[in-house]
Amino acid sequence: MMTLLFIILFFYIFGKLAGFAFRATWSIMKVVFFFIFLPFALVSLVLGGLLYVALPILVFIGIISLLANA
Repeated sequence: MMTLLFIILFFYIFGKLAGFAFRATWSIMKVVFFFIFLPFALVSLVLGGLLYVALPILVFIGIISLLANA
């Protein structure tokens, strides 16, 4: 159940981040971090059995992305 919640939040948050990244004028390093490193790190945490660490990070990033779009 937690994995399903993680997957739903993962696609929602990174879909919003993708739209935000193309609208904003970010440097290449920030785009690489958001599209490659952060999703890879979160998926690695989940596969490593650290869902209780990955889910709060994902929720925190989601709150920040919602506030940034407001």
